[in-house]
Amino acid sequence: MFETLTYKKAGVDIARANKFVDDVKKMAGKTLTKAVLNRPGSFGALFGLDRRGVKNPVLVSSTDGVGTKLLVADLVGKHDTVGIDLVAMNVNDILCAGARPLFFLDYMATGRLNPKTMKEVMEGIVAGCRLSGCALIGGETAEMPDMYKGEEYDLAGFTVGIVDRDKIIDGSAIRPGDALIGLPSSGLHSNGYSLARKALTPAKQKMYAEILLKPTCIYVKPVLALLEKFTVKGMAHMTGGAWYEKLTKILPKGLAFTVKKGAWPVPRIFQLIQDEGHVPGHDMYHTFNMGIGFALVVDAQDVNGVRACLRSKKVESFMIGEAVSDSKRKIVF
Repeated sequence: MFETLTYKKAGVDIARANKFVDDVKKMAGKTLTKAVLNRPGSFGALFGLDRRGVKNPVLVSSTDGVGTKLLVADLVGKHDTVGIDLVAMNVNDILCAGARPLFFLDYMATGRLNPKTMKEVMEGIVAGCRLSGCALIGGETAEMPDMYKGEEYDLAGFTVGIVDRDKIIDGSAIRPGDALIGLPSSGLHSNGYSLARKALTPAKQKMYAEILLKPTCIYVKPVLALLEKFTVKGMAHMTGGAWYEKLTKILPKGLAFTVKKGAWPVPRIFQLIQDEGHVPGHDMYHTFNMGIGFALVVDAQDVNGVRACLRSKKVESFMIGEAVSDSKRKIVF
C-alpha cells in the first residue's frame, strides 16, 4: 500500500499558519486608520487614499528586507526588534522624498513556522508601524520546508507613502554652502552585517548581541514635523553603501560634500568591528553608517532653527559638513 501524503506531512501545517494569521490580525488592528477598508471577501488589502494636506498627490513606494541581521537574532534567540528594522528600512527610504507613509505590508518565509518567534517578529512590525504612523494592512506568511532549514526565516516589507508633487525632495535644489546635518543612528541599523559577522566571532556576536540587535531608528515623525516649518533640500537614509553611495546620491552634478569627522560620536561597536576584522577605514565608511543614520541638507541660515526643531522632538543632531563645488569628487573627509 502507498502511504497517504498530505500537505502537513509534506511540512506545511495550514492549521498552525491560520492560527498565526488570526493572531496577526489582532496585532495589526492597533495600526489601522480610517483609510483602511474592511472587506472580508477581498483578496487584497483596501486603502482609501489619504490626501489630507496634499493638492497634487504622488505615491512613493519602497521594498526592502533586514538582511543577515536575522542571523544574529537567530544566534541568540531574540526576535523582537527585527520587525522594527523591517519597517524602518522602508519608511525611512520614502521619507527621503518628503513622503508620509500610508501603509505597510510584510512577507515572512520560514522552513517551519514557530508561532512564538513569528509573534515576536510581528510585534516589532506593529511597533514600527506605530512609530511611523502607517497602517499594517496585509502580508504573507509562507511555510516552505524545502527552501529553509528548520525554523530559519527571512523577512521582506513593502510600503507606500504620499507627497505633494510640488514638495518632492530630490536634492536638485542643493547649492554650494548648504549645510549637512546628521541625525544619529542607534548602531549598525540593518546594514553591513555580512561584514560585521565575519569580523566578530559567534562568541563576540553573542557578547554584543544587545548592541548588534538595536532596532533601526525611525525618523518619520520628527522629520515630517520639520518639513512643515523649514525647507529641506535633500535627505539621505544611510543604508547600504553608506557615505560614499547613499549620501552622495542626492548631490547635483558638480557638487560634493565635505564631511567633518569628529563632529559626531561614533558608537564603539564600529571601532570593535574595524579592530577585530582589520577593516580599512574606507571600507568602514563605505559599509556602515558610522553613527549617522539619516542626513539633511538645508540652507546654512536655517541650521540653528532646524536643530532646535529637532531638539523639540527629542532628536539629537550634528552639523557634520557642507556642500561645495567639486567636479571630480563627491565626498571629502
